[in-house]
Amino acid sequence: MTDSNSPDRLKLILVDDEAPARALLRELLEDRPDIEIVAECANGFEAVKAVADSDPDLLLLDILMPKLNGFEVLELLERDIPVIFITAFDEHALKAFDVHAVDYLLKPFTRDRLDEALARARGRIGSPGPSIRELAESTDPGSRTLERILVRDGSDVHVIPVDDVDYFEADDDRVIIHSGGESRSKLQRLARMEERLDRERFVRIHRSYILNVERLSKIELYAKDSRIAILSDGAKLPVSRSGYARLRDLL
Repeated sequence: MTDSNSPDRLKLILVDDEAPARALLRELLEDRPDIEIVAECANGFEAVKAVADSDPDLLLLDILMPKLNGFEVLELLERDIPVIFITAFDEHALKAFDVHAVDYLLKPFTRDRLDEALARARGRIGSPGPSIRELAESTDPGSRTLERILVRDGSDVHVIPVDDVDYFEADDDRVIIHSGGESRSKLQRLARMEERLDRERFVRIHRSYILNVERLSKIELYAKDSRIAILSDGAKLPVSRSGYARLRDLL
């Protein structure tokens, strides 16, 4: 019996960079009247666009893909959507559940194992789940220093090298990335971003700002215990007392 909160027919997107793997999944799913494959994607960039265009109920998502992996795809989805991860390496299984995956399929898998995962997914749809903020933040791969930032703009994805960032600015539960005169917004807390940055180059100068010290031109006294950082492009950022202390330690 179908759950009353679940759609009668699941709109599903297949994402795998290997064409034979997508063909196998299509074959396993084509005789199921409760499944509609609304898109097939060969990479993560296509997946982000397909989710925006198709509004699916479920993702079957490969983890290891070039350019944009499965976890990075989730980081860019600004809506809650159940996901079944597909992987050839069981070391990714625990990580998959850390990012609230419904289930994971370890290649090669059987039709019965796929059916089991789809049944679990149907039970998840319509039920309370983690917020998209939790989902985005839980994709943090650990202690590895951030080298690039992925930002979604509609169905497009912008890849910003960290080296190109001038400063980060907090905006409620989002962070604004200022780079080369352009600003882009990402669903992430500033504190979470700070954890991944190179502490020798990026300094939290204020509760709302993280500065790339290579962009710093000078610091001016604004008022008692209050300073302004002036960047090489003329931008001015407030510097708190604790932020100034951190700057002095680094410089």
